[in-house]
Amino acid sequence: MKTSEIGILISIAFYMIAIICIGIYYAKKNNDAGDFYLGGRKLGPFVTAMSAEASDMSSYLLMGLPGLAYLSGVCDVFWTIVGLAAGTYVNWLIVAKRLRRYTAKVNAITIPDFFANRYRDKKMLKGIAALIIIVFFVPYTASGFAACGKLFHSLFNVDYMTAMIISAIVIIAYTTLGGFLAASTTDFIQSIIMSIALIIVVCFGVYSVGGMDQVIANVKELPGFLNFNATYDAATGTSSPYGIITIVSTLAWGLGYFGMPHILLRFMAIEDEKKIKLSRRIASIWVVIAMGIALFIGIMGLSMTQAGILTHLEGSATETVIVEIARILSQNGIFFAIVAGVILAGILASTMSTSDSQLLAASSSITENIMDGVFGVKLSDKAKVIVARCSVIIISIISIFFAADPDSNVFTIVSFAWAGFGATFGPIMLFALFWKRSNKYGAIVGLVSGGAMVFIWKFLVRPLGGAWDIYELLPAFIVACVFNVVISLLTKAPEQEIIDEFESIKEA
Repeated sequence: MKTSEIGILISIAFYMIAIICIGIYYAKKNNDAGDFYLGGRKLGPFVTAMSAEASDMSSYLLMGLPGLAYLSGVCDVFWTIVGLAAGTYVNWLIVAKRLRRYTAKVNAITIPDFFANRYRDKKMLKGIAALIIIVFFVPYTASGFAACGKLFHSLFNVDYMTAMIISAIVIIAYTTLGGFLAASTTDFIQSIIMSIALIIVVCFGVYSVGGMDQVIANVKELPGFLNFNATYDAATGTSSPYGIITIVSTLAWGLGYFGMPHILLRFMAIEDEKKIKLSRRIASIWVVIAMGIALFIGIMGLSMTQAGILTHLEGSATETVIVEIARILSQNGIFFAIVAGVILAGILASTMSTSDSQLLAASSSITENIMDGVFGVKLSDKAKVIVARCSVIIISIISIFFAADPDSNVFTIVSFAWAGFGATFGPIMLFALFWKRSNKYGAIVGLVSGGAMVFIWKFLVRPLGGAWDIYELLPAFIVACVFNVVISLLTKAPEQEIIDEFESIKEA
């Protein structure tokens, strides 16, 4: 084995052992399902902020965004970042405190629990919400497993499936053992590793090309590459216009935040709602800087290709640009190989920090919402934790099958799952928190119509192209809102008990 590979393995092995140890440490702290899924609502402001953003910034931060920027230039990624940054801030600003307060009031430890308890519908609403989580989190989790498989396959030329399965086992191990507290703590650590990885890559890349001016000089002649209203087509060497409709469509990424269970759970778990303002500032600043650097890495990667430092990447292989940069760094001796390992651990961190949260959310949907809420299967606290751990394993196995294709595109899978949650849970979450006239009928129809429209627009309407080429989240979100409002107004108003509860939250 080469010196560079030894150094990389040292860093990655140390990282994986550390997060498994964290899982073992927190295993004894899970006394009931509330501890396993929500950590007993004991998260501090820093862990809340950074674990929320680490669980949000999945493999698309270090693979998807740089790969898209490398392939098509600044425009598409820039407007995606603007939408995500705005969505992050607004979500923390208007949703976080009220959701924390409301879920504590109605004794909800999962998002479907909150919807069911808020609208006093224990069966249908809870069951539909739980199924939506399972449907969209399985491919989302699979994208994370696939990213890990691609990483090790490109690094050590090992079999993709073997690498992907080993990575999945590590994620399953610490998540199954430690639950939400282990996931949140490792997410906090992983956000730090991700930050270090981003900084190292940028510094090395700029140095290897010959300075910032040279980075820009190598790509500025490419048509549309550095434009905010055009995209670069590497296959033809031409640019394509990026019109206002496409910009609005891309900005719609920000709407997804209102419906992301793995992020909303962090709001529910913070120990003191008075600390949310501090968490909001930390999270908003970090996410803007991290995504901005990810965009620059894509630019820098193509600049390094133009300079002959990197080999040319095409298609889904562009998502490994940061891996290729780390590989070059590792060839400068054992110290730099270990540093390169930190970069690659950062990629694992970005993937694992999302996958662990998704597994917990999907598992809670099975044990808390479907088994208990829908079918009425009553278990002891100890039995619930055992079943929860088994659910994590089962969902992981299904996700592994979905991740079997090594040519799958991480960014594409994430964007579809993001649209699914944003269009289903986003509208109902906002109406549940801010509109007292909304009722269970509007909530149910809103969930179903939003989810259906995601599939309809993605596979039937968007392929028509032209003005119809709009990110499916936007039309689906609008449809869900319209149905929620119309059906709520056409059906019976909520009981006075529900309205009084709503008013008590607003006035608290």
